Amino acid sequence: MDGMIQGKNILNGKNVTGQEKTEDKNIQKSSGEKCFSGERKWWKEAIVYQIYPRSFKDSNDDGIGDLKGIISRLDYLQELGINVVWLSPVYKSPNDDNGYDVSDYCDIMDEFGTLEDWEQLRDGLHKRGIRLIMDLVVNHTSDEHQWFIESRSSVDSPYRDYYFWRDGKNGREPNNWCSAFGGSAWEYDENTKQYYLHIFSKKQVDLRWDNPKVRQDVYKMMKWWLDKGVDGFRMDVINYTSKVDELPDVKTDEPGYHWGGEYFVNGPRVHEYLQEMNREVLSKYDIMTVGETPNVTLEDAKLFTDEDRKELNMVFQFEIMDLDVGPEGKWQTVPWTLPEFKRIITKWQKGLGNGWNSIFFGSHDAPRMVSRFGNDGIYRVESAKMLATLLLTLKGTPYIYQGDEIGMTNVRFPVIDDYRDIEILNMYREAVYERNLPVDQVMQAIHLKGRDNARTPMQWDDSKHGGFTKGEPWIKVNPNYKTINVKEAMKDPESILHYYKRLIKLRKDTLAFVYGDYDIIDEDNGDIFAYKRTYGNEKYIVVLNFSDKNIKYTLPEKISCSEFVEGNYKVDDKGTDLLELRPYEARIYKIL
Repeated sequence: MDGMIQGKNILNGKNVTGQEKTEDKNIQKSSGEKCFSGERKWWKEAIVYQIYPRSFKDSNDDGIGDLKGIISRLDYLQELGINVVWLSPVYKSPNDDNGYDVSDYCDIMDEFGTLEDWEQLRDGLHKRGIRLIMDLVVNHTSDEHQWFIESRSSVDSPYRDYYFWRDGKNGREPNNWCSAFGGSAWEYDENTKQYYLHIFSKKQVDLRWDNPKVRQDVYKMMKWWLDKGVDGFRMDVINYTSKVDELPDVKTDEPGYHWGGEYFVNGPRVHEYLQEMNREVLSKYDIMTVGETPNVTLEDAKLFTDEDRKELNMVFQFEIMDLDVGPEGKWQTVPWTLPEFKRIITKWQKGLGNGWNSIFFGSHDAPRMVSRFGNDGIYRVESAKMLATLLLTLKGTPYIYQGDEIGMTNVRFPVIDDYRDIEILNMYREAVYERNLPVDQVMQAIHLKGRDNARTPMQWDDSKHGGFTKGEPWIKVNPNYKTINVKEAMKDPESILHYYKRLIKLRKDTLAFVYGDYDIIDEDNGDIFAYKRTYGNEKYIVVLNFSDKNIKYTLPEKISCSEFVEGNYKVDDKGTDLLELRPYEARIYKIL
């Protein structure tokens, strides 16, 4: 789900928040060793790589990525150095929202392969010392899930209470909530003459977590996967699961549909549910959990992640991802400043207390990292490396999205017919055909913020369709695949890919970048992001030039007695106090 679906949407005028498990000998157990941030845990020291299966690698040339395609690239993942794969949904699904509408939690989507293929993938990853975490999509199911088929069959169905069913009100929907994808959050069912709730697509029907039978069925399914060898879960919009009982209208004098997040985001029983889930399922396995939690504040995140509360290991918070979101919502992009960027990073680096951070600057729901926070033109290579330096030297578990390690960029398809994402298509229809906004304006918003920016196929080589498939891809490949691809990156020792490999190895070898204290330096500087990481007697300073200018910069703290460790340019002035930083330059120093 899109963690940025929030605020009022300028383009549609609605409020939119928008087998038994065994330990492979190659996978280290949690040591339990005490350090400065509590106990050492494997998930704190993990480096996660997110795979969007539909776009990663196609093995049978039907144009759709699949499990065998991933299996064919396991050596690539091992060589990169990552040690956890997060697999976006591969469950059976009618694909209204690319797998986030699950029709069978215990089987594999036909387009992706079979359960046997999944088992081969699991074994191949574990053999290489890489853990596997799955997407857990349990705020809602597909309307084609057996639970919902039973639920809508009759008002007397034993599954009726698995979902939210309501009578209409004054000839309209039960309340004025909008869906994250536009329109009402309610759909009328002719068979039983009631409406059902869907915060997302009308084919993504919200489960009623207040029903203990729902929770027990979810826990049973989770155990089934964990017993098959899954190493954890990324939990899709898990903080939406608890709704206020009355499902009241959003209080407003404005007509139309409005975002009802105040009645279900971080709802009244969400912590109760997660503590129950932890008690009955999560605590019984040595696993990793991360919750996708749109709209959480720092104080909210402390509740989800404090180790003593026994809920989740970490959450995805989206404050940094909303930095360029205007007052009218996701589709309005506004300029951002480096001091504000640093303020948000620093707040989350220092403020979680007994909780743990997740670090990410891109995902399947976001624009490409280098296009959004870097410079995807003349300084694409330099800025992609600079952002990688930030990602892999902050405190928290870093998440690399597929393709970012070769500097893949946003795509600018010229016409709406080239896009596939339901959110993009719904927004375009409403903006152009209902509100009569100029097509150029709408397409510009899609080019900047559309989720398909991250979903174009992985660019493996310079052959047709980037080596993703020999068939016709489900969505077009970014035309820049001729120069931006894995094959070219492998050949160039100064490529973004090889820089990622060096940084990943550095992070694995340096506990200071995992557990060390973080301290910002010169926080108001509008061009330079500099910070210290301190672990016992070890101290590192990271200096990042976020501008396209040459900057002369003197650190407030002398580093003349230092060792240059890594950077994205060749450096001759080792140990000097005055740094002459080139555009998007990144440097890491060890203070001796």
